[in-house]
Parts: sequence; structure tokens; C-alpha cells
Amino acid sequence: MSLTRQGRHYLLIGILQWLLDWAAMVALSNAGLWVEAANVAGRVSGALLGFWLNGRITFAGDDTAIGRRQLARFVLLWLTTTVVSTWAIGALEDVVGLHWTWLAKPAVELFLGGVGFLLSRHWVYRR
Repeated sequence: MSLTRQGRHYLLIGILQWLLDWAAMVALSNAGLWVEAANVAGRVSGALLGFWLNGRITFAGDDTAIGRRQLARFVLLWLTTTVVSTWAIGALEDVVGLHWTWLAKPAVELFLGGVGFLLSRHWVYRR
């Protein structure tokens, strides 16, 4: 499977994930939930969508699978990136405030998305 095709699908699915993640984080934090908790809730919603779509579309092939091993790897990757994302979001809120944090979240997630693509391609979805 070509890197270009995988990259394109990962980007499109990532945009869907991010929109769901960001909308949930903004809605929940606007409703009064602590921004770090709202961020985790948003990331969970995006992760559930992304694991399935990326496994079925982006990285689907003879040498890939969606099973317990892949889910365990995905959860480990997700937990690590969620800790980094949540720490960054909390630190940003302390420095620039909630509204600027909403605007900065895409940059944080874009960086982590690049790391996630590489690890998903070469580790998460491998048999």
C-alpha cells in the first residue's frame, strides 16, 4: 500500500477524528467541565472512530489486522499521546486562557497525529 494513499486516508480520517474530539472538548469545557477532563473525553470519542476507520481503510492489507494485539498497541499509543496532549492543553490554559487553548488544540493534535501515523503504520496495525 502506498505511503501517499495511506497518508491521504490517515489525514482525512484524522480530520474527522479531530472535529469530533475538538467539538466534544469545547462543548464539555464550555458546559463547565474541567478542561483536562473535557480533553480526555474528546480524545476518547475521536479514538474510537479512528481505530476502526484506520484499521479498516488506511492500513488495511495482508500484513495488517484489527484484533486484540492491535487494540492493545493502539491503547498504549493513545494513552501516551493523551497524556502529552492533556498536559499541553492544561499548560496552555494556564498561560493563555481557555479561549486561546481552544484555538491552540489543533496544533497540539497535528503534531501528535504525525507521531501517531508513523507508529500506526509501522507498529499498531501490524500482525
